[in-house]
Amino acid sequence: MNIYIAGISGTGMGPLALMAKRAGFTVFGSDLAEGAVAPELYQEGISFEIGKQDGAFLKKCFDEAGVDWFVHTSAMGPESPEVKMASRLGIRVSKRDELIAYLVEKLGLKMVAVAGTHGKTTTTAMITWASLELGLPVSYSVGSTLPFAEAGSYSPDSKFLIYEADEYDRNFLRFYPWLSVITTISYDHPDIYPTREDYEAAFLKFMSQSEQVINGTEDLDLPEEARDLNLAGEKRREDARLALLAVMAMCEEVGQEVSAEEIVAILNRFPGVGRRFERIAPGVYSDYGHHPEEIAATVEMAGEEAKRLGLSGVIAIYEPHQNVRQHEVLNGYRKSFEGAFHIFWLPTYLTREDPALKVLKPVEFIARLNNSRDAEEAEINTELYEKLIQYLKDGYLLLFMSAGPLDKWIRQQNWE
Repeated sequence: MNIYIAGISGTGMGPLALMAKRAGFTVFGSDLAEGAVAPELYQEGISFEIGKQDGAFLKKCFDEAGVDWFVHTSAMGPESPEVKMASRLGIRVSKRDELIAYLVEKLGLKMVAVAGTHGKTTTTAMITWASLELGLPVSYSVGSTLPFAEAGSYSPDSKFLIYEADEYDRNFLRFYPWLSVITTISYDHPDIYPTREDYEAAFLKFMSQSEQVINGTEDLDLPEEARDLNLAGEKRREDARLALLAVMAMCEEVGQEVSAEEIVAILNRFPGVGRRFERIAPGVYSDYGHHPEEIAATVEMAGEEAKRLGLSGVIAIYEPHQNVRQHEVLNGYRKSFEGAFHIFWLPTYLTREDPALKVLKPVEFIARLNNSRDAEEAEINTELYEKLIQYLKDGYLLLFMSAGPLDKWIRQQNWE
């Protein structure tokens, strides 16, 4: 089967492309710009075009090799030139959830699905890391780059698919997992879920479709060895406890005898994941956090790290994501940055917006912070860089939090 994936080089679709290629499918694709997974796609020999996404490359692939299935991101609507071209050519069109469900059935895999408002990328990566270290027969797809493996992969001897199941656009309701791991449930994505009740109902339905559930929102029956998890940040330790239980269940399913103590030791060596408190340079970290609860947990983690390194404190640089989301969480930031010495608040990164909705300004967020005196409005520019370099020289940890272009900017700067 020949599969064309639009948005192929991002962290949502790139891991799926890698997995499908390893599973023996021919994979093509396109993207507006090179995403984080692009280097791995090149290395795997996957053909894709960066640029217009006007349908021309899709037509070329169709004429030269044939395309059986066109898979696109939630951001690409029915009016997209590529979607229109795929429909005109009679190609099957779907979002990624339909292809993942097909691969699970076709390849005979037991899905270990990690879902939740926050922490699902890190938890998925932790389960993958421990599974690979233990030699468990797994395939996986993680919504980020990984320092220890490709973002997605398939192995012919796999018994499990470890998958980050995203609730956006109700994608995760396509699945009937062997095991579901729920990290947190905090209201998000108001553009998809009109009310908190609607959001929570989707998670309840997802759990009802699962053979078994490890629910991090409830009290867990943890082995005593879980107390020995010593990763920085309580939120990261919570993610590790969920990963511990998931890996124990997987080992039991395949009859592999491994002690909880051994799994804990492996998780304590977890090398991290791209854009989840990722170390860019000494004292410089990048994180994907863009929800008040997620931010508070990351600032706490950064504080622990700063203390461990003997640094003076934490400087937070925050770029909110999606104006429609910010209207829902505007009053939720009150305590989020209390652990930071100073905060630089950037304009919101705008995606999938309601044009009728007023765009909130940084000053409107800052005014609601408990520590508003420690915050200032900023732009991504030379002035910000010079201020941050001085803080770095003064012995502070720089914590960048963004789901937008800020991450690319910090990687282009010299922090030495």
